[in-house]
Amino acid sequence: MIEVISAGFQTTVQDCGRIGLRKFGITPGGALDPISLRLANLLVRNLEWTAGLECVSGRLRLRFHDERLMAWSGGEFEIRVGGNLVPILHCARVSIDADVEILPQRGGRAWLAISGGINVPEILGSRATDLRAHFGGWEGRALRDGDELPLGMESELCARVRDEIPDHVSDWSAPRFIGPGKILRIIRGKNWDDDIGAKLLAQKFRVAMNSDRMGLRLEGEEIAPASRRELVSEAVTPGTIQLPPSGAPVVLLQGCQTIGGYPKIAHVITVDLGYAAQLQPLHEVRFQLIELGEARELLREREREIALFRAGLEARFG
Repeated sequence: MIEVISAGFQTTVQDCGRIGLRKFGITPGGALDPISLRLANLLVRNLEWTAGLECVSGRLRLRFHDERLMAWSGGEFEIRVGGNLVPILHCARVSIDADVEILPQRGGRAWLAISGGINVPEILGSRATDLRAHFGGWEGRALRDGDELPLGMESELCARVRDEIPDHVSDWSAPRFIGPGKILRIIRGKNWDDDIGAKLLAQKFRVAMNSDRMGLRLEGEEIAPASRRELVSEAVTPGTIQLPPSGAPVVLLQGCQTIGGYPKIAHVITVDLGYAAQLQPLHEVRFQLIELGEARELLREREREIALFRAGLEARFG
């Protein structure tokens, strides 16, 4: 069991989301950067989609009442176990009654994986928290001080991993994927227009204060839609860039709705969605246009690197 000493800001239980339910209007949700959560889970020998914690801007303190393995990924944070620093994408041993503290540096979000996972009820095939619909995760809400989270059973491999950690943290790590700075790569959307595209690519945007898990609302020079006529609502996905009548683009994230009626001018490529999740209010961002084939190859390469790391762990620990 984990006791929440200080819940921080909007810490939630998340896994890789609800699959196949968009036709019922249910958003997939889940971790805003699924790849980060998957890598952290691999380090503690969980299944990749096991539920962990998503922490926004740090200031989270947890007390472990079981001996566990822990790993984290995401932005720039200072994370300590029993006072010892744990580098990003390393595996740490957590002793009984040890405290884990997550302090912000410049990171927007971090994902914490714990061996055995967070054992909250599974709803619609997932343990992810849907904050807007108030279900899933821990009572459908963000964590609060004093919450006590149950943990699942560790895999048999955890004891072997624990034995190979010489001190408090492993000497091996998962690959860290570094993005292209404050740039999000995009492909053309259904409603792409060359004039709109030129304005989108030419300027630097600032993330608005009212951005959330649904999407990044951007501020900059107004981009007028090519047509003011209303569109029939149709499917949208994480990464879709919509252009509302205000002329301020919105980049949809994992918590987005399933359909939308605004023009879909572009899509952030899948491998850059994790970088989008790290953007905070007042951060600046630009867009870079690439072709669909390149976006697919970048995703294939990312999955190849994850598969190589997974194979290395299996060769070492079984």
